[in-house]
Amino acid sequence: MAQANILVIDGNRLATREQQVAAGGSASGEGYVEVLRGLADVTCEIVRPADGEVRFAPGTGIASFDAVAITGSALNVYDGGAHIERQVELARAIFASGVPFFGSCWGMQVAVTAAGGRVRRNPLGREFGFGRRIELAAEGRQHAMFAGKPTVFEAITVHRDDVERLPPDATVLARNEMGAQAIEVRHAGGVCWGVQYHPEYTFNEIAATALRYGDTLINEHLFADRAELAAFVTELRALDSQPADPRLTWKHGLGPGLRERGVQLAEIHNWLHAWVLPYARLRH
Repeated sequence: MAQANILVIDGNRLATREQQVAAGGSASGEGYVEVLRGLADVTCEIVRPADGEVRFAPGTGIASFDAVAITGSALNVYDGGAHIERQVELARAIFASGVPFFGSCWGMQVAVTAAGGRVRRNPLGREFGFGRRIELAAEGRQHAMFAGKPTVFEAITVHRDDVERLPPDATVLARNEMGAQAIEVRHAGGVCWGVQYHPEYTFNEIAATALRYGDTLINEHLFADRAELAAFVTELRALDSQPADPRLTWKHGLGPGLRERGVQLAEIHNWLHAWVLPYARLRH
């Protein structure tokens, strides 16, 4: 049986990827590929449109893949520019191709924009570290993406934006007080499952992100100073090696959505096994 071949669109620029690696994390595209390969027998290719034009081999394109995922990014879609517009155009091509489409954080925002919605700078501020009290809507409780997920859960997150206006054919599947947290977008014959948080992130990845955003997080009063930020990073790295640590999960209010890696990854696992792999079997 042929493997599913997944295109991973890395949303970040080179400088951001290098900063994340220097802080102890992974480059966004490579980190996403590692998660996908850990969940299913798939092959992956990475493209980086924020760094330049994406060119496929002659006779191939988006429709040549069995699925496409767009990673998170430090970019803001409303800032515009060629490095962003290239990604929005790719999202339009994904929708038109009809291949399974998944977006994490930035990936969801790009999909929403491509389908005619609008993303804004969240007037409630930044959501960082752990997204709290994310609750499945009635539609989310019935949706294949959330099979095996608690009705209310925490998730690793880092973003400053939210969806101001939904595209014409979109359904909010989960939300918390900061805004929509999961959306299904239907557009031009295609479907995207998108989440505002990062199911793919490990605790170590968000620890590296905290170091990368250090001054910004302090200036936004999420941390009092460097010492408080460093203590948070230390605890995240401890959770990375022992995610069910009773002291730290109690301190940070973490339920099974983050204590159990399988539950944390449910959205991507379900996308792969309920949609991508069956789609690939039909094609091959």
